[in-house]
Amino acid sequence: MQIRGAGAIGAMAGFAMALAFLEASGKDQIAFVTRARREIESTRPTARNLFYATERVFNKGIQDARFAMEEASAVADQDAEASKTIGEYGAALIRDGSSIETHCNAGWLAFVDYGTALSPIYHAHGQGKKVQVYVDETRPRNQGARLTAWELQQAGIPHVIIPDHAGAWLMAKGKIDMVITGADRIAVNGDTANKIGTLEKAIVAKAFGIPFYIAAPSSTFDLTCSSGGNIIIEERSADEVLYMEGPDEAGALRHIRVASPDSRALNPAFDVTPAEYITGIITEKGIISADTRSISILLQT
Repeated sequence: MQIRGAGAIGAMAGFAMALAFLEASGKDQIAFVTRARREIESTRPTARNLFYATERVFNKGIQDARFAMEEASAVADQDAEASKTIGEYGAALIRDGSSIETHCNAGWLAFVDYGTALSPIYHAHGQGKKVQVYVDETRPRNQGARLTAWELQQAGIPHVIIPDHAGAWLMAKGKIDMVITGADRIAVNGDTANKIGTLEKAIVAKAFGIPFYIAAPSSTFDLTCSSGGNIIIEERSADEVLYMEGPDEAGALRHIRVASPDSRALNPAFDVTPAEYITGIITEKGIISADTRSISILLQT
């Protein structure tokens, strides 16, 4: 978790793959870089951007090792450009005075720049639209409370942190106009894997007739994955659930147990939202429906 966020993971993986080609000089290159690719890809099984980046850099490096670093840089640059364009398309969905709920952190801390779910909010704010953002804590790692809230504060965007399960109550009260989240992998049929808790938001949003959008670049779509049932869900350490970390009054990080001493924990890092709960997917090529035909057309353009 030193590097997190789909886009940042992808950029990191691309540069790691390029470094493998540099290190392979004078050795059995093919065997060395193939082992390196397997090792890189084994680190995070759910995030599609990682595999997208390693594949691109590997294929270029096999042609000529000198091309590997150039391709890794292109992957990173394209991630930033895609995130910017996602923001431009997504901002059109946001009306002046909108209240938006988001989950986890899909801003510039999770990508090379701009982010995905937060990019439309940044662009709308830049256009002078007034927005109010409801930031889910996103337990157990609290990426919303720790990262998204910090990003929004830096940008001067009004926001409030809410408990993960407060969204349903706020939707019932008519306080939320739309939900935007990011994605870690999108299947060909539109099923989407994202941070654990996303499925719950989508179900509740549909129940109250509130638009639920996914924001993701085309690099997050997986043509080899027919449906969400085929997405591998990463499970992380139970300690993320059993313990919490935060700064004390002096600013030093404290790590304390917050759960029953003798209890165990289950920690799936992601869940899968079926396409039927998704109003649309905001991409760098436009806003599309979450269905096989729309996704196929998107990836062919």
